[in-house]
Amino acid sequence: MNAVGGLALILGVLGIFLPLLPTTPFLLLASACFIRSNERFHYWIHHHPHLGPIIDNWNQHKAVSSTMKKRGYVLLAASFLFSLVMLPHWWMKLGLVMGYSVLFFFFHRLPIHDPHGDVAENGENH
Repeated sequence: MNAVGGLALILGVLGIFLPLLPTTPFLLLASACFIRSNERFHYWIHHHPHLGPIIDNWNQHKAVSSTMKKRGYVLLAASFLFSLVMLPHWWMKLGLVMGYSVLFFFFHRLPIHDPHGDVAENGENH
């Protein structure tokens, strides 16, 4: 379970930067693996300042933060445009557009929930 949890954690962190790799499902898998095999890693991932809130937000509200969603939109668009330029054939580009459309549809449907404790009254993050 440690190996699967470690791999899921690595893929989850990479998913923050790579738009086609989902972050939240891999972090949830890592958490589930670590709860059974390594209490120290389980505690660490849930109390990590960047990863913990993602897991908690999904576990409590089945949602992502607006910041994560905005970042996802930007990275999706950037990777799509890069891939569109790099593909040599029109039929590959058509397949990419169809795949992007499906991915965008499901990503857009993810609910947003911004935890109230992370935002000050004036709107600045702590």
